[in-house]
Amino acid sequence: MTPIILKVNGKEVARDVPGETLLSDFLRETLRLTGTHIGCDTSQCGACVVHVDGKAVKACTMLAAEADGTEVTTIEGVSNSGLHPMQQAFNDNHGLQCGFCTPGMIMSGIDMVNRYRAAGEELTEAAIRNELEGNICRCTGYHNIVRSIQQAAGEM
Repeated sequence: MTPIILKVNGKEVARDVPGETLLSDFLRETLRLTGTHIGCDTSQCGACVVHVDGKAVKACTMLAAEADGTEVTTIEGVSNSGLHPMQQAFNDNHGLQCGFCTPGMIMSGIDMVNRYRAAGEELTEAAIRNELEGNICRCTGYHNIVRSIQQAAGEM
């Protein structure tokens, strides 16, 4: 067992975990934060995206022990009150269908907007589509997802 201490959604968490425990499994099974979805176990779908120290990470590619000393934000922690602008934009633009990929899309979208804004670059439709390459949605043609991220980029 490996002792870890990290901050998850603003709260300090200390646990002993088996060394092979994935961050996605730790969040879902140990902390019961089930908004982090597991869709492929091969890091292809992006349903498990969380923020580690402010950067988007596929939680199925990181061991929980690697997250020791970090700050992790899941979909449950993106807003303290009401909906985050990205969540609201997905709602406004029907950027979700079944909802399985939505948490990962939202977490990727927030990271995308933050990175482009910090670099002083324009977040174009082409850039959004390129950035979403690591997130798979089986229900939509991505059009409404792209519109959602564009709207949120103007409001964040």
